[in-house]
Amino acid sequence: MVAEPNTEHETIDEDLLAALARADTPTICNALEIAAPERPRSIGYTRQTLVAADPTLPPMVGYARTAVIRGAAGLSADQKRRRSLEYYQYTAQGPGPTIVVVQDADAQPGTAAWWGEVHTALHQGLGSLGAITNGAIRDLDQCAEGFNLLGGCIGPSHSYVHVAEIGCEVDIFGMVVEHGSLIHADKHGAVVIPLEVAPLLPEAVETIVRREAVILDAIRAPGFDIETLREAMGQSAEIH
Repeated sequence: MVAEPNTEHETIDEDLLAALARADTPTICNALEIAAPERPRSIGYTRQTLVAADPTLPPMVGYARTAVIRGAAGLSADQKRRRSLEYYQYTAQGPGPTIVVVQDADAQPGTAAWWGEVHTALHQGLGSLGAITNGAIRDLDQCAEGFNLLGGCIGPSHSYVHVAEIGCEVDIFGMVVEHGSLIHADKHGAVVIPLEVAPLLPEAVETIVRREAVILDAIRAPGFDIETLREAMGQSAEIH
């Protein structure tokens, strides 16, 4: 039985969303270390490689719509249709922009591909920026233009794929996501941004950029050696 979730959740303002989208996901992970130093560094992000259907796309930032799928065993056509419609209605509701985060719960994730030409177009039409899954993706050349799709593997068949749960907690390669979680993702992977930390991240990103610039300028300058590096690292550490 698919439960009907509450689709409301907290949000941040659009200017902040846009500011976060200007940074790549590794930089956001670094910025979280500065903005929330008490937060463990080993949580909140994907820990295995995700395949980007289009690695040229810029980062996406949005609110999670979560679901669990299965594909190794089937449902009746009526059951599958009903669950799919419930799921589509769920993804289209609540504050946006949205990112659909779908956990493949089969014993061998990737047995069935939920994401391809039709579902990328459908979800884009319902307001989603993209999708993240530990399962399979396909139709790489036919996916909706601009839809940022990240998958655990590439596979050819949808087999018996169907929606098992919606609006639930999911786990994508170690990244635990709830309905409404703020997600930042690009070709490198994805990370959950705590809403209370989000306003601190643009300044933290600027700090990282300035720290790295000192190191990179030293590396690229003529005569770079270990003494130059030592001096540059000291200067970088003093930037707050």
